[in-house]
Amino acid sequence: MDVSQNDCKMEGWLYVIRSNRFGLQFSRKRYFILQENYLKCYKTRPVSQEEEPLRSANIDSYIRITDNGRESINRKVFFIFTLYNTLKDNDQLKLGASSSEDAGKWIRSLQNAVVKECPNPEKEFMSFSKKNRPPSRFGSSKRADSKRSVGYYPFLQNEAVTSDVIAPSTWKIFGCQNGLRLFKETKDWDSRGRHWDDHPAIMAVGVVDGTPEAIFRTLMSLGASRSEWDFCFYRGSVVEHLDGHTDILHKKLYSNWLPWGMRRRDLLLRRYWRREEDGTYVILYHSVIHKKCPPQKGYVRACLKSGGYVITPVNQGRESLVKHMLAIDWKFWKVYLRPPSARSITIRMLERIAALRELFRAKSGNHPSDFSSSDSSVKTMLPQAGMEDIESEDKGQQKFEQNADLKENEAEKTNSGRRRLMSLNDASDEFFDFPDSNEEIDFDFLENGRYPEKSQEQPSSHICQHRLSSAAVFVKKLHDLAVQKKGCIDFQELPEDENGATSYGSTLPKDSTYSLPCSWATAEPSTFLIRGENYLKDSQKIKAKGSLMQMVGADWLRSDHREDDLGSRPESIVQKYAAQGRPEFFFVVNIQVPGATHYTIGLYYMLKTPLEETPLLHSFVHGDDAFRNSRFKLIPNISKGSWIVKQSVGKKACLVGQILEIHYFRGKNYLEVDIDVGSSTVAGGVMSLVLGYLNNLVIEMAFLVQGNNEEELPEILLGTCRLNNLDVSKSVPV
Repeated sequence: MDVSQNDCKMEGWLYVIRSNRFGLQFSRKRYFILQENYLKCYKTRPVSQEEEPLRSANIDSYIRITDNGRESINRKVFFIFTLYNTLKDNDQLKLGASSSEDAGKWIRSLQNAVVKECPNPEKEFMSFSKKNRPPSRFGSSKRADSKRSVGYYPFLQNEAVTSDVIAPSTWKIFGCQNGLRLFKETKDWDSRGRHWDDHPAIMAVGVVDGTPEAIFRTLMSLGASRSEWDFCFYRGSVVEHLDGHTDILHKKLYSNWLPWGMRRRDLLLRRYWRREEDGTYVILYHSVIHKKCPPQKGYVRACLKSGGYVITPVNQGRESLVKHMLAIDWKFWKVYLRPPSARSITIRMLERIAALRELFRAKSGNHPSDFSSSDSSVKTMLPQAGMEDIESEDKGQQKFEQNADLKENEAEKTNSGRRRLMSLNDASDEFFDFPDSNEEIDFDFLENGRYPEKSQEQPSSHICQHRLSSAAVFVKKLHDLAVQKKGCIDFQELPEDENGATSYGSTLPKDSTYSLPCSWATAEPSTFLIRGENYLKDSQKIKAKGSLMQMVGADWLRSDHREDDLGSRPESIVQKYAAQGRPEFFFVVNIQVPGATHYTIGLYYMLKTPLEETPLLHSFVHGDDAFRNSRFKLIPNISKGSWIVKQSVGKKACLVGQILEIHYFRGKNYLEVDIDVGSSTVAGGVMSLVLGYLNNLVIEMAFLVQGNNEEELPEILLGTCRLNNLDVSKSVPV
């Protein structure tokens, strides 16, 4: 482990990721120390606290941290995250860790440092635009001259529950095989689980004697080591690397495990992964169409409707509970195989978890498999031409290395006065580090003797973005309501139509019976868990008993630009109340989905009691943006939808302002929260998986202001909503 951590300090080795003059990325290994809200960079591990850092920067409330996922840079695998300054678009620092676990620790520690700099909530409200915001707080001096005395809000700690939603399980056990429990997804009307679909969702669950990190790496690999456990897998390649969390894979399957006479199958999949705060890994797959990988001769292309893995740590992280789900159409003639035979093929494929369990059992018992392969054997997979290209590339970089230290020392002197995150970058280090012997080399991307090409084409009218985590994913996944990017098309397509516009706050109809498609209603508050009165002592959450505000309207809009400040428009329900001089206060949530066509979900809540009677809400309304971002919380729930959608969204609360950019608009009788989904690409991978299911989803949300001290507990919901089967063809043009 390259990282050490305590309550107030984080330190360890990271890689500064930059691009050289030719546009090629390279890395430089540096030792970083994060203490309080001050990030220091050293060339080697400091031997004393008095040692001067090479560079340093102040981490304040205007810093955002994004998880860029898994990237291969010059044959090394990094888990990358970026720090950027919301006040300066070009002020950012890209860092890489050797493992997803280390990257997660750094991200949480940096987010904690951001919150320590949160201004006083009772400060007079200020609406900062890009032109009149205060200057950047980034600093690059050798030491911090002073430290702020600011309260620390511990919202990023792991909470006692892994879900903030109470919902019944849709899975019913139907058997046990090879030490794995087998479950099927049941319908609402099939309480006994007797009905089987033609292509049912089936899940295998087992415990594997390995850490989630190790199992994750094993499952992600497409190299020779996969033959040690995956008896279905014949050959695989990365067709296109979309981003650090998402890529397109082509997998060919062996035929010897299929029924006699059944032709070989292959799969073209979009793969998305993420790591949760508790160490759980989620890997999701679904079939796509890609112009670079048409159907192969001799293979029948099966359709994976949804599938993936959930790897959860148990026994203090020494073991893992692994869930593997598949809902797959094998594309055979129905007269050839009956549905029970198709189910048996899917169950057989799920038994790979048993093989994975035995592989890790052998490793933990120091009984390596006779078929295990070392790094050198994996390297032989590369064609000779590909190896020569890599060797020539490395030799070409040696010229940069000869004078690197001298150039770096000169650069340190000239950069010592800069006050930006960019000062932590090594501007002169334009060479590639060769991987150390203990570093992971990504040979999956080199399987065909070359790296997969990253598409340079412009997105067409169907666009998806890629890359996040739990509740923020829920907001982000509404981004870009279409399904094609870079030649990749989902099987579910969304139609478009033109409709007439109406007044703001009534473009989406209300239906309390939950029977009308493309409508809204309020969700049951008791479905959501919130912090109880003694949460700071026992970390227990309780069922919400009600909501502070009443939902009075909703919008479902589309336009060719972003729709800001809906509450200020004369046609809105907010201004109609203001024109009548009525005392009600409105809270508007505006979820903005940018793309070729901009989509907007507007949710309108009304408070009938005086604002002063709710101190925390009063502080939120009159506080500044940094305080609001540290407190505005969303709890998502997909009450109806497929397994892959539910897994991608999750049921965990999230402080949206810590991940996505939020613009606040304050009027005489309202506060509007505009969530810019396009401000982050973290959740794009999940969004690209679930957009095609939008018509079949029932989405529930709860909004609240997080309570962090005894006076603010128990929490209370501001409001809830339920969006039934949204249809883009029924969105109202603006």
